[in-house]
Amino acid sequence: MQGSSEGPVRFGIVGSGWRSEFFLRIAEALPDRFEVAGLVTRSPRTAARLEARGVHPFRDVDELLAAAPEFAVVSVPREAAPTIIQNLVDERMPVLTETPPATDLAELVDLWHGVERVPGAIVQVAEQYHLSPLLSAQLAVAASGRLGRISQAVVAQCHDYHGVSVLRRALGIGAEDATITAQTFTYPLLAGPDRHGDPHEERFVTATQTTARFDFGDRLGVYDFAPEQYFSWIRGNRMLVRGDRGELENLEVRYVRGHDEPVFGQLRRVMTGEGGNLEGLFLRGLLLGEEWMFTNPFMPGRLADDEIAIARMLEGMRTRIAGGPDVYSLAEASQDHYLALLLQQAAATGDPARSTPQPWAEALAATADTTAA
Repeated sequence: MQGSSEGPVRFGIVGSGWRSEFFLRIAEALPDRFEVAGLVTRSPRTAARLEARGVHPFRDVDELLAAAPEFAVVSVPREAAPTIIQNLVDERMPVLTETPPATDLAELVDLWHGVERVPGAIVQVAEQYHLSPLLSAQLAVAASGRLGRISQAVVAQCHDYHGVSVLRRALGIGAEDATITAQTFTYPLLAGPDRHGDPHEERFVTATQTTARFDFGDRLGVYDFAPEQYFSWIRGNRMLVRGDRGELENLEVRYVRGHDEPVFGQLRRVMTGEGGNLEGLFLRGLLLGEEWMFTNPFMPGRLADDEIAIARMLEGMRTRIAGGPDVYSLAEASQDHYLALLLQQAAATGDPARSTPQPWAEALAATADTTAA
């Protein structure tokens, strides 16, 4: 039931929530690269809006399957996702599902076994953060050898499983178990914009900061995040990766070449359309000295960083279906969500939580060498 490997990547969508809009915008911005076969929605109002945008609305998954997309994007609440994923897998339809793929550990395990029972099943998860331009460049520096053997990482970027995913990749961790300690701290914060736009008045909210330590024995990860950071003008993202030969601190890179030659560099974002530049508005990539640590594969498309990351997931699905590597596998997603659940447990109880091997550990360990790249 898979589409052609030539022409635009053609996919269907199940679900019409906020995240579905990202996939629709990408296809509208890059029609030569992506095509939406249609979207499954139960809402007549949503169906009418889709038709006005030139997107075919499907009444159910069977109609989507009849349209024969290359794969289906599942963008529904986590409570509903496992059943839809399994139904699509049983129909031999490759799946790219939103995060997380299930609600709790029991559902993760059930989904893993259910997918595993179907020969050749392909389920990838749309964890986009490690594919976003800056994080992709930072992780490339960490994996390049410049910093030596990585032992520590601090990630203040995104919540729960998203943050764990970045942390695990920064450290080069696969299925290794961790002891997790966590605490929360609440404080007042001036509210910034939200999904609907700028604030209309001065308003303070109560931010909840969660700080956690992931002790993997020979490597230490620190997670630090408050959800209010996503839309805050006054709370910035932070990334620190330390190895035995150097460290990356946000945009700064410091390391020693040989034993007596310190090197200092900075990641530089290269944009077009600024000042008198007439190329159009798009990201070229990120440079470290003379080396491109990230090159935008969708130039000259006018995509936000998050949309570039999601577009990479979509193209990666076609590659995976053709026999290529995982983009972000169900094993990775399950492990990251499992560790995030333990983080939440440790924060709620104040007691350390210890991870144990799960059914996907072997599959995750087999790809551990690629997770930091």
